[in-house]
Amino acid sequence: QVQLVESGGGSVQAGGSLRLSCAASGYTDSRDCMAWFRQAPGKEREGVASIYRGSGLTYYADSGKGRFTISQGNVNTLYLQMNSLKPEDTGMYWCAARRTCTTVAGTNASLREASYTYWGQGTQVTVSS
Repeated sequence: QVQLVESGGGSVQAGGSLRLSCAASGYTDSRDCMAWFRQAPGKEREGVASIYRGSGLTYYADSGKGRFTISQGNVNTLYLQMNSLKPEDTGMYWCAARRTCTTVAGTNASLREASYTYWGQGTQVTVSS
């Protein structure tokens, strides 16, 4: 059983930066993907970025391209570095993991929410103008 715990959310002014972290416990395989999702007030949850654990291959939704960077640490830790934050980045952010995503790694299919089995509790990000 994989357990995910996010941290690093908070309040920041527009143009600022935040780094979200996700600590994963339990077994994770190099064929797994991990990703960040978010949900803005009044909107549906959406994928932000994914990473294939084996090769580090990443995929970004348009919302975060050029501003966000997903990365993985040495010991089952996932990060999301968010720069040039905008008020529309405000929302709850979740870390998620899915098994065996080899065939979709690096594609928009790697952010298909229904494919993710394990979820953290979320961390709130608030960006003020």
